[in-house]
Amino acid sequence: MATTKRLGVIAASVAFALLSSVSAYAQSTVVATIGDEDITEADLAAAQSEIGADFQRLPEEQRKLAVLAALIDIKALALEAEKASMQDDEKTAATIDFLKERTLHNAYFAKEGVETVSDEEVRARYDKEISAMEPVEEVHARHILLDNEADARAVIKELQDGADFAELARQRSKGPTGGNGGDLGFFSAGQMVPPFEAAAFALEPGSFTTDPVETQFGWHVIKVEEKRQAEPPTFEEVEDQVRRAVLQEKYVSLVGEAREELGVTYVDPDIKQRMDEMASRANAPAGAEAGGDAASPAEQPSATGAN
Repeated sequence: MATTKRLGVIAASVAFALLSSVSAYAQSTVVATIGDEDITEADLAAAQSEIGADFQRLPEEQRKLAVLAALIDIKALALEAEKASMQDDEKTAATIDFLKERTLHNAYFAKEGVETVSDEEVRARYDKEISAMEPVEEVHARHILLDNEADARAVIKELQDGADFAELARQRSKGPTGGNGGDLGFFSAGQMVPPFEAAAFALEPGSFTTDPVETQFGWHVIKVEEKRQAEPPTFEEVEDQVRRAVLQEKYVSLVGEAREELGVTYVDPDIKQRMDEMASRANAPAGAEAGGDAASPAEQPSATGAN
């Protein structure tokens, strides 16, 4: 039995070695040549990652051939450029250096950043953010939009006399939601213009405004159908967003550590001052620079229009 197990381990090791060599062989397989230059599967894969999107509409097999043709074109002119010593041109050399460094930058972050983020880490970050969220109240409201205050007060009188709100909205509202009984669905703070939002959140479910509410869109009569605590987004809904946040933090950490280890010096004092100022703004609390007076989303019409 022990011998059988050892044979199994040896066979698995041999199989793994063979698979690894096949993979390495596939990467080094020459698919074409131009002059004395070989074009390998690895070259083709690198080109695919950079220019493959240009041929996205082609079927997969044609796309691979199109990338190969483009790669041959690139190498053809690159070889001619080298013959002409264009790589020694100062501007061209700087561009080559930059592209090399950017490629290494991306490779390093892919290995030390992207590949280190596990699904468990993303889920833990989601759970932490959700547990820290304050409860968010939402209201489900309807409204009737009128051109002037007199018309709005006349509608309020009809409602006080027992008229149905949804039916009056269909008959009298000037806004696009009128045909739907003025239904705006659920919304939370910050989604409507301030006067409308303040009036809606002040109402109890089943009640309507006894004074018209004026906004830049006209005069509103508002009814609140119900209130509820908003459900937080599910993990599946925001997984990509959370992962991006984790990756952003990883990137900032890796760059910060590298900068600290290497040291950065700005030769021009003016550039140093401006870089320091930019860093201070980037690290300032949100809204601090503008005194917390940033324009509110509620200054704009809501997605449902409040119209």
